[in-house]
Amino acid sequence: MASEKTFYLETFGCQMNAHDSEKVIGTLQQQGYRRVETEEDAGLILYNTCSIRDKAEQKVFNRLNDYKKLCKEGKRFAVLGCVAQQEGEKIFDRAPYVSLVSGSASYRNLPEMLTRLEAGESRITGLDDRETDETFETEFTARQNPYRAYITIIEGCDKFCSYCVVPYTRGKERSRSSSSVLGEARRIADLGYTEIQLLGQNVNSYRDPEGKSSFAELLAAVGQVPGIRRVRFMTSHPRDFTRDIVDVIDQVPTLCDHVHLPVQSGSARVLASMAREYTPEWYLERIAWLKAARRPISLSTDIIVGFPGETVEDFIQSLDLLAQVQYDCVFAFKYSARPNTPSLVMIDSVPEAEKNRRLQVLLERQREIQRVNYFKHIGEIVEVIVEGVNPARGQVAGRSSQNKPVNFAWSQPIAPAPGSYLCVRITGAFPNSLVGEPV
Repeated sequence: MASEKTFYLETFGCQMNAHDSEKVIGTLQQQGYRRVETEEDAGLILYNTCSIRDKAEQKVFNRLNDYKKLCKEGKRFAVLGCVAQQEGEKIFDRAPYVSLVSGSASYRNLPEMLTRLEAGESRITGLDDRETDETFETEFTARQNPYRAYITIIEGCDKFCSYCVVPYTRGKERSRSSSSVLGEARRIADLGYTEIQLLGQNVNSYRDPEGKSSFAELLAAVGQVPGIRRVRFMTSHPRDFTRDIVDVIDQVPTLCDHVHLPVQSGSARVLASMAREYTPEWYLERIAWLKAARRPISLSTDIIVGFPGETVEDFIQSLDLLAQVQYDCVFAFKYSARPNTPSLVMIDSVPEAEKNRRLQVLLERQREIQRVNYFKHIGEIVEVIVEGVNPARGQVAGRSSQNKPVNFAWSQPIAPAPGSYLCVRITGAFPNSLVGEPV
């Protein structure tokens, strides 16, 4: 490795991965490494990987192949995250120039692994099984956003949905203590951050090891930290979604009025095959709680189309659920088999062309729902947190408490800084965003 310890890190995947990378970066910097902007300038090249979607592994190996020529210059490579945990030591066989392979449950051992790497070891692994009870907590998180900070409150997953690789790559569910979460929230507020997003594969499955706080009570406590103006959480599982979560959103104004509650299918038969362990009726009861709240709560979800055995009637039931719930946002995906999951033994009976058709039908149906939903905001005044400015267009981009993008014109010579809050009157709407004018 170069005499000056430099590194480049690229992140694939979700917000959990992005926040894991913030903690990895902070750990590397605490160990004396300096971050650089390109692989060519780095002595250590790390890829933090995701395996939740089809061909994710191939994307990582393609990236490794693109830069393997750099190993002749003495550079070292590390593969982190879900693909690392999933593929394990097979990565060394496919990419012999990789020196370190570590799943997310082993990041707490990064300082020791880096010491071994610097000593010249060429095959270092951090691959925990599902028995670990430890989480990755560090005071050296290198936060990449100037106003929004992430806090992981629970890692891993015990749900074992038949299509999902996460329980096998992230380990079992293990929660941080409420004291450590609140301590981090206060440090974040002291640093000037005003928005916190609590993270977990199933964030509402949180179980306080200290026995002090339920998930709803932890939400309320974080929302009451001085200086914090917005608190979000993601992602919730319907099986652990309790009524007190809705009550606390109503009671604590800093808790954002948006809930992401993945349904995956509107068919009871498909949900059973997915091992989701709830029915559409169970799910819709929780939606009814949210719709009965005093504050209007924006709803978003995930849906998979073309799951093995999904019939046309099953798919129509998903469309019917869309019409009933009237989501503000839907993340829809075609089913793809993932390694080590129970659905691998199921016959992938829906042809690819039919999966594509169903996906397009669902997205078009949802687009019309959003067109109506967003139009209803015209005339309202909403508080927006500024996320960026486009000087060429004289436009500011922000986001409402309901997590809806809001764009508005700005004619003043000094643009509002990212992280500042403004009131905006909504004057127009599109299916995916709102437009307005500052009040």
